Amino acid sequence: MIRARDLTKHFRVHKRGSGLAAALKSVVRRKYELVKAVDGVSFEIQRGERVGFLGPNGAGKTTTLKVLSGLLHPTSGEVEVEGFVPFRRAPELLSAITLVMGQKSQLIWDLPPADTYAMNRAVFDVPQEAFERALKELTELLELGDLVTKPTRQLSLGERMKCELAAALLHGPTTLFLDEPTIGLDVAMQLAIRDFVRDYNQRHEATVLLTSHYMDDVVALCPRIIVIDQGKLIHDGDLRALVKQTDPDKRVSFTLVTPRADDELVKLGAILKREGQRATLRVGEKDLPAVVGHLLGEWKATDLAIEDPPLEEILRVMFGKAREGREASS
Repeated sequence: MIRARDLTKHFRVHKRGSGLAAALKSVVRRKYELVKAVDGVSFEIQRGERVGFLGPNGAGKTTTLKVLSGLLHPTSGEVEVEGFVPFRRAPELLSAITLVMGQKSQLIWDLPPADTYAMNRAVFDVPQEAFERALKELTELLELGDLVTKPTRQLSLGERMKCELAAALLHGPTTLFLDEPTIGLDVAMQLAIRDFVRDYNQRHEATVLLTSHYMDDVVALCPRIIVIDQGKLIHDGDLRALVKQTDPDKRVSFTLVTPRADDELVKLGAILKREGQRATLRVGEKDLPAVVGHLLGEWKATDLAIEDPPLEEILRVMFGKAREGREASS
């Protein structure tokens, strides 16, 4: 459903120093810098997949989504979404996709979301019966209730985000580009948005490409991740396989019943964190059964939990290796 081959998007950016003299000089002679926002990225996403699209700030994630949704024309390369070339803006494609940006709003500030929904129905030429059916389904899934009749300015950030999602999905898109959909939301609202995206994906076999700086969103929703850094693709594959390949050790957290010194703990694994009787160890996968047996058997530890390393740590290692590779080649 989504295909990019050697996708490139470059921007010519004007650069000048600060102050009046630099401003006057730039009127006569401007200096430009070529910024490679996306630089030769290739990937394919099948119908119904949920894929996390990750990278540091400025990596080119939002630029890629804008190219895929037809808002930007690529500098070079091939892009195809739902069988169409996005920048040609075919009506059939626009009816099949949606782009939700957590920092942008399509709701009209002084009017209730219901008015925006009616406007979107007219824009997408959705039949009245289909519109009412979709609105009823989205209202139930997102638990909108009477939020749709309140002026947008009176809604909280989380309430507005739920109404934004409904507005973006009323025309029944089958490809969703979600750019930071949970930014600024509290934990409860993040969980609600994740549940909704997963449910919509399963009900409609919709393809989802998600960017987020909240790694919990990605872990909960996306079995596959694509990672870019400085416009270049550095990973595309299964999330769990990436974690195991980068850092196969487990994090074992537990609460001690009897006080133990640190030199006793290090015999079981590297101490990552300790607060009183609560400790977290880094334990190799092959040593895990023996360590867990010792903790539960001899030490009678409680509240034991075994987890993979946080995705943030994995990405930090990846970005560090990518920077070292660029420095070595330069």
